[in-house]
Order: sequence, then structure tokens, then C-alpha cells
Amino acid sequence: MKRSIWFWLYFFIAIVLAVYLSTRIILTYTGRGPNANIRTISLSADTPNKDLTQIATAIAIAPNTHSYQARLDEINQRIMATPGVRNSSVRRMPNGNLSVRVQLHQAVAQWTDGEMYYPLSADGTIVNRPSDTRTAGTVVFRGELPPDVSEITNAAMGIIDDLDYIEWIEHRRWNVHTTGGITIMLPEKNPETAMASLIVLDKNHQILSKDLEIIDMRDDARILVK
Repeated sequence: MKRSIWFWLYFFIAIVLAVYLSTRIILTYTGRGPNANIRTISLSADTPNKDLTQIATAIAIAPNTHSYQARLDEINQRIMATPGVRNSSVRRMPNGNLSVRVQLHQAVAQWTDGEMYYPLSADGTIVNRPSDTRTAGTVVFRGELPPDVSEITNAAMGIIDDLDYIEWIEHRRWNVHTTGGITIMLPEKNPETAMASLIVLDKNHQILSKDLEIIDMRDDARILVK
């Protein structure tokens, strides 16, 4: 008898829950009920203290929009088209609201076309947020870039006061141009080591302050100057 009572009790509870959930789902899809409309959109990034205004604008969802009328794939495409966004995800929460999470390119240097300066990430991505001024203490690149500029960027910081810009030559090595008009030709292999040697050489002999046109470091056995 007790088993029969518990069976029917659980059966009744299951029916009530099924009816409740079905009603909530129907109300949501038909645009009724508290979870049918988007009331808030949560927007967060993997980097703190970043201006997310452009991303919020790209979401372009008005308050009280029907939750299931918002096409998540279209929203995500608009976000991904925003300069500086590396990756993004858009989720519809159980309460009908949206949660947006973005990953941003981290600028480690700048790239210039000769007129404007663009943020440049470590993977060589040029972010379409140009400025007409160079950021002080920042390594600047020109021309085409390889997939990774992080190591040469770190190495070039040692001569940042004399650095004009760096360029990728024939898809295999770097040329460094100084503000004094010197072109430093780095080797294909271990250009960071060559830069370290140049920094020591300049510290001891002020080579970057001399009247030179070229410092050729492509030969590991010797340095040629002109």
C-alpha cells in the first residue's frame, strides 16, 4: 500500500513539473512570460579595463526584444567584425537574457603605413583602430609581417630610443631602421641574439650614434659596417 501511495505521489509531482515546464517553454516561444524578452545583456572580455563600447554597439539588440527572435549567429558575426576582437561567443541564458564573452587582441607593438599607426598583436594581426600618432616607447613595424612578432619586439625594446621601425625582408629576416638613418641587417637565425649583441656594442662603443648607413649582422663570424 505504501509503495502505491509513493508511486502515485511521484507520478503526480512529475505531471505537475511537466505541465509547468511545458507552459514556461510555450510562453517563452510565443513572446509571453518573464523569460520571453531580453532584459539585460552581459558583456565581458578576457582583458580588464578595456573600452567595449564598439562591441556593445555591434550587438545591436534593443531592450525587450523577443529572446528567440535574436539570431545568435548573426550577433556573433557582427561582434567578430569589430576591430580588436579575436574570438567571441554569444549564449542565450535560461532567463531569456544574453551573455556575450569576447577575447581581444593584445597589442604589443604598432604597425604603420607611413601615415597612420595601428595596434599590432603578438600574432601579427593588425587591428583596424588607427591613430595618427606613434605611442611613445612602442616598437613600430612596416610592410608584411610573419605570424609571430613577439620575440623581435621584446629584443628591439633594448634600442627603443634609437628605433624608427622594423621591416620583414623577403619573408625570412628582419631589417631594423634607426632614427639616425642606420639600417641594421639581422640574420635569419637567432635575430634576437644579434640584437642583444648590438645593444652591448652600442653600450660600449655608441655605434648607433656614429655616422653609418648599414650595420650588417648576417654573418655570425663578423659584423660589417658601412
